[in-house]
Amino acid sequence: MSNMDYKVNYITPEIKLSCYEGKLFKTEAAFEDHLLVWLISGETKIIQADERFVFGAGRTFLIPRNQLATIINYPKDGMSHKAVAMHLSAKRLREFYADNSIKSKIKTEKIISFEKHPLLESCLASLIPYFEMQNNFPENIASLKINEAINILRTIDVNIDSVLNNFDEPGKIDLVAFMEKNFMFNMSLEKFGYLTGRSLTTFKRDFYKAFNSTPQRWLTKKRLELAYYELVEKNKKPVEVYYETGFENLSHFSFAFKKQFGYSPTHLIKS
Repeated sequence: MSNMDYKVNYITPEIKLSCYEGKLFKTEAAFEDHLLVWLISGETKIIQADERFVFGAGRTFLIPRNQLATIINYPKDGMSHKAVAMHLSAKRLREFYADNSIKSKIKTEKIISFEKHPLLESCLASLIPYFEMQNNFPENIASLKINEAINILRTIDVNIDSVLNNFDEPGKIDLVAFMEKNFMFNMSLEKFGYLTGRSLTTFKRDFYKAFNSTPQRWLTKKRLELAYYELVEKNKKPVEVYYETGFENLSHFSFAFKKQFGYSPTHLIKS
């Protein structure tokens, strides 16, 4: 990906318009804020440990904070991938809920897809002209737009409070169960530690006790085993597999695969 392929315009640090014109753009996510996304054109695939989502142009969805996911953005139908994204920070939401009662206590941590709704679409579409202003956008108006979006979400989804009003930090959880479920996400060890309620030092210590291996070696082995399965059992191509199994790029994946199994992914497919 070149810098010419990917462009981001900010109204404020909390509201941005992104445009991508290359083949695909991949990122591993465990966002600190909830992220409300309106996809103007292109396609977005989101891969979680136990679920996959594909969103097309016109769709709106919310990615809850601290949820591990691989996000892949594609241009489609001759159109670049273009999206408006709004960060709903804990600070902003605490201020909002200080003045508003709670409607729902039903817990959910899944990515939430919203049906087309004129209120939500008009709110997000109204932001586009403001991107020409960039740094000159008044903070009080940005606050009004974010609060408008939150109020609309609460109007169209009666259970959204259970997500937006949840300010819990990750607690110490079962390390083995978490890692077995989420090893394919290319996160830093610090992030894995945070999401399991541990400091980096404690994470490494507990990991070695649980798996009798360093995190780096174990993660590489697990990702390669998953990649092998995807290639053989699901007949996927190496270019499809590497970014869904936590590898940085195709060359790194091919090198690690050959070192582990003695032959390249391409050779495996041909044989």
